Amino acid sequence: MPFDNHGNRSFTGKSVDNNAPAASGVYGLSDACRWIYVGETANIQAELAGHLRSPGIFLKEHAPSGFTFELSAAEHRTERRNRLVAELDPIGNRPIGRLANRPVRDRDV
Repeated sequence: MPFDNHGNRSFTGKSVDNNAPAASGVYGLSDACRWIYVGETANIQAELAGHLRSPGIFLKEHAPSGFTFELSAAEHRTERRNRLVAELDPIGNRPIGRLANRPVRDRDV
């Protein structure tokens, strides 16, 4: 099942400040054509702001234009992230935790 809160928002500082909660959950970065990255964090707003301030090599090469998120308790975040990665197949992810044996690409986000 895709993100519960799927509503693509512009991946800009103002949009992150206005739309992303400072709460635990999973988030997705995308461009107009594909999912780029799915992550999990204790603070969605801070994590997205960090990607904007200091994008890794991968995000510099595959600049996202939008984001979405879903609130998730800390004990469920990794599992939910892995399910979204398996379903959406973002170009910059690999599973972590119990699903880590699945062969996927490893990127510097």
